[in-house]
Amino acid sequence: MRAVVYKGPFEVAIEQVDNPRIQHPNDVIVRVTSTAICGSDLHMYEGRTAAEPGIVFGHENLGVIEETGEGVTSLSRGDRVVMPFNVACGFCKNCTAGFTGFCLTVNPGFAGGAYGYVAMGPFVGGQAEYVRVPYADFNCLKLPEGTEKETDFVLLADIFPTGYHGNELADVRPGESVAVYGGGPVGLMAAYSAMLRGASKVFVVDRVAERLQKAEEIGAVPINFTEGDAAQQIKEQTGGEGTDKGIDAVGYQAVAHGEDREEPAIVLNSLVETVRPTGALGIPGLYVPRDPGGPDEQAKQGMLLVSIGRAFEKGLRMGTGQCNVKRYNRQLRDLIIEGRATPSFVVSHELPLDQAPTAYEKFDKRVEGYTKVVLHPHE
Repeated sequence: MRAVVYKGPFEVAIEQVDNPRIQHPNDVIVRVTSTAICGSDLHMYEGRTAAEPGIVFGHENLGVIEETGEGVTSLSRGDRVVMPFNVACGFCKNCTAGFTGFCLTVNPGFAGGAYGYVAMGPFVGGQAEYVRVPYADFNCLKLPEGTEKETDFVLLADIFPTGYHGNELADVRPGESVAVYGGGPVGLMAAYSAMLRGASKVFVVDRVAERLQKAEEIGAVPINFTEGDAAQQIKEQTGGEGTDKGIDAVGYQAVAHGEDREEPAIVLNSLVETVRPTGALGIPGLYVPRDPGGPDEQAKQGMLLVSIGRAFEKGLRMGTGQCNVKRYNRQLRDLIIEGRATPSFVVSHELPLDQAPTAYEKFDKRVEGYTKVVLHPHE
């Protein structure tokens, strides 16, 4: 089958790889109809991780079941399904508590697994024609038959639940104000989710014009941090108080105001200043230890200079960690089905698999409006 294969920093190629096969009675094989490129794929693409050449990318996958293992009970050939990027067993201590992003079974020695991602287990990615799904009864979420809302549903694999997760981490409640740092796909999903949860006012901080425009289109207040300190801009629009809650949808690749150099702790410290005393921060943004692209030795090990004293002084609460997709995807699916949510507004391009190398290059450079790309392997 054809797949997107990592060759080295800033290079992927479409190559022929082995078709997946049933390895366990609980497996299914899915014919991938939509698979999205994620910002975290770019960490591997840019050579920031320990990813070895040959890895097949792709953890945001949707498709139709082609084959089922003999132990699968709730799924059938022909079912349309979307898979959480988390590969989870469903029965370990963390999974039964709802923390499926930190499964203790699927990736021994590491809490959590994912398709096509370095250090996240032996699971081949889905930017390919087919993908094997382990523990399929637990990991597959059934979708309505046909192709309707395909581009909405594929976002259930990661960014829609992840944006929503940022709100859960910050405990966003109806009527509250929220500052979202980062206007990429996850940040826009976080802002959109805050509105779904009844936030009164949502700010989105970024410097990319297309992102700020998209934020404004969905009803958020765009804040361009190149025009002045973002926290100060937000305080001026909240009576000097700051917001009730804040969400970091950037992670370690943040850059400082007026500069292009990376400053990994800048968003965390800005949020500490942005959120009012006794507020809360949600941090779904990715902080990757041992990033060879980090600006200093401490940052490369995931150790940052964060204003913990100021956070303590203000009595701020903080929640961190990758999304437990299974906790949210069923409810978010039903919002899409009923027309209450249309997350596909973030998708800028839908392309055949063969165009993935160009899509990675343009998405990485944030050019020509490339913000979120969905690939269709069978087109």
